[in-house]
Amino acid sequence: MDFSQIKLILAPMAGVTDLAFRTLCREYGADYTVTEMISSKALMFNDKKTYALMRLGDGERPVGIQLFGSDPQCMAEAAQKVEEYARPDVIDVNMGCPVGKVVSSGDGSALMKTPEKARDIVEAMVKAVSTPVTVKFRKGFDGGSVNAVEFGKMLEAAGASALCVHGRTRAQMYSGRADWDIIREVKAAVSVPVAANGDVFTGDDARHILDYTGCDAVAIARGSLGAPWLFRDAKCAVRGMDIPPAPKYSERVAVAKRQFYLAAEDRGEKVACLEARKHLAWYLKGMPHAAFFRERIMSVSTLKDIENVSRDILDALREVES
Repeated sequence: MDFSQIKLILAPMAGVTDLAFRTLCREYGADYTVTEMISSKALMFNDKKTYALMRLGDGERPVGIQLFGSDPQCMAEAAQKVEEYARPDVIDVNMGCPVGKVVSSGDGSALMKTPEKARDIVEAMVKAVSTPVTVKFRKGFDGGSVNAVEFGKMLEAAGASALCVHGRTRAQMYSGRADWDIIREVKAAVSVPVAANGDVFTGDDARHILDYTGCDAVAIARGSLGAPWLFRDAKCAVRGMDIPPAPKYSERVAVAKRQFYLAAEDRGEKVACLEARKHLAWYLKGMPHAAFFRERIMSVSTLKDIENVSRDILDALREVES
């Protein structure tokens, strides 16, 4: 795995980075994509839905599969299953998820409170597989335990091939501003590649965070929701090129529809339409009449419903864009 070729990363997001969304982000310029986080315990029970999350697209390389869990042996065995089943380029470890049900089990960002266990997890996984193991983590668990620098150094010593740092504590969740200074400190303290994550919503943000932190790559998460073209903008900004104009509303609707059809191919119409409700709301952000159409979106259950809502949205936008 040549990390030097990676500059723009689609960060893993539960319920978001499915195959359809990853496909669009890659088409718009993402160099590297990562699956939704996958439960190591669920893999031990050979859960079919969990294996479905590991389906990769044709030519989707380089790609990472992200695992979460807090038992070193379980994580090591899960990594072996991932390697055998999907042959990803990277196996990533989630040590940053702030969601309550994940943290309460000692997983995700809770591991920042038990760095020795985090180290043991990485060591066990590195011994168990030949695939590079990377880790995504936060600034710290809360403001009184900011330990990202020490944590990163420990993970590097344990064998992690690369790190991704989100500049917020678990206590902050996604509120407040991301601390790019702590990301820069981690980058300066380790020799493995580091990706910066937090508050990247424009192409210029991507360029700025790379310049400010000195990181090797930028991991884009919430900024891409309903806007996969952010990767196109980021690529242009990083290369010193002019950023293209924002897509017209009609173009955004077309991209959204394509995502839903891709999702239906991969996961079936029912699941795709349920997921489409939140995604279409993101695509509509800032559009005229968005509130009205968001209400209609909540009842979408078939691809025909999506076609009908899309048609009505385009009709409403015709005067705006003419």
